[in-house]
Amino acid sequence: HVCRALSIMIDAFCCDVVRQESPKRAAHVWNMTQAILRKVSVSVQPYFLVLGIILVSTVPLLLFGHLRDHGSPIVGMIPALCVTCGILYMLLLAATISEQCARVPSLVNAMSFGEGSDEARQLTVDFISSSGAGFYISTMRLTTATVLKFMYVWCIVVAGLLTRLESA
Repeated sequence: HVCRALSIMIDAFCCDVVRQESPKRAAHVWNMTQAILRKVSVSVQPYFLVLGIILVSTVPLLLFGHLRDHGSPIVGMIPALCVTCGILYMLLLAATISEQCARVPSLVNAMSFGEGSDEARQLTVDFISSSGAGFYISTMRLTTATVLKFMYVWCIVVAGLLTRLESA
């Protein structure tokens, strides 16, 4: 719910920019928006780290248990796999917040705030671009590419463990 609320907040900012007549006001509102994004990221960071640890440890533990019990029914692994998929989905939702923030400068740049506002609009676009707003875990900006790289490496490690266990 937190990720969806942040996403709606960014959408509301974009709708507000379309209705505004001042790029300076847009910069001020964006400054508040990015401060809220950062504060929420810091507040939920411990929970994301715990869920990350659960995610990393769940599948290898399931594989070890499955192979230790000499092929116990796979049906018993379904609840844990559902939890794993849910955590991955949550990480992807959090990453879309950073992706939304990355698209905001192009929206502001496409807006016309009236005659003689080109310089103020460009300053606002530069401010939004350089703000680096998004969803952070510690000091790392969580993006879809980051989550997909994590999933890729995690799958390689699990496949390596599975190969090693099967050969033993």
